[in-house]
Amino acid sequence: MATLVIPRPVSAKAGQIAQSAARAISPLLILVAWQAASSAGLIPERTLASPLHVLDTLWTLIADGELADNLLVSLGRAMEGLAIGVSLGTVFALISGLSRRGETAIDAPLQILRAIPFLALVPLFILWFGIGETPKIALVALGTVYPIYLNLYSGIRGIDKKLLEAGRTFGLNQWQLLRHVVLPGALPSFLVGLRYAMGISWLSLVVAEQINASSGIGYLIMSARDFMRTDIIVVGLMVYGLLGLLTDVIIRTLEHRALAWRPSILKG
Repeated sequence: MATLVIPRPVSAKAGQIAQSAARAISPLLILVAWQAASSAGLIPERTLASPLHVLDTLWTLIADGELADNLLVSLGRAMEGLAIGVSLGTVFALISGLSRRGETAIDAPLQILRAIPFLALVPLFILWFGIGETPKIALVALGTVYPIYLNLYSGIRGIDKKLLEAGRTFGLNQWQLLRHVVLPGALPSFLVGLRYAMGISWLSLVVAEQINASSGIGYLIMSARDFMRTDIIVVGLMVYGLLGLLTDVIIRTLEHRALAWRPSILKG
């Protein structure tokens, strides 16, 4: 007599692990195909180094400390420029979002500047700041101002008027309304802007470190180009990608914790 077996429900955690494993299949297949094509001679080393060669180069750069030294320099530039850009964008958004006079004074010039591709300002930055660290940090700062400004401004202006009226009903003054209603309400928009700004900071850094740099991941890539070392170029690109992914995960974790009160359409 056949026995009826009732399948156990798959837990949510097991489902997430299975989903993550499924998402990893496609990249792994691409790596296998890449390695197979390189081993068969279909992809010459001068065109693109094989994954195994890239891994070997990565280990060598880690072992001799060259990767860590350049990575620290790039991180310093990106964080310094990002801090300046986020600070300026936040101040501009608060002034413009909380005051019509501030909006009149600030929004129009920023929108005009935003229409200019900030990477096109590199020659001007070199003339103004020389070829040292300043133009590199200024380029990152300029690129990160606009996502913060636009998103935070939108968040402030999108505050529900009923919440403001409720705050006034409870006797909150302007400063208390700003602290307890406006800023918490605009926080989700600010974090979205911060995620965009983080991504743009790495994009800016790729270009900035091509300006007569003597250190940094960009310098590593440019030096490798001169010697046709595609393996080092791929390592540099991998580092940029991992840095972007890591910073995005950090911001998303921060967002998840800071906005735990926000209802979600997703269950679990």
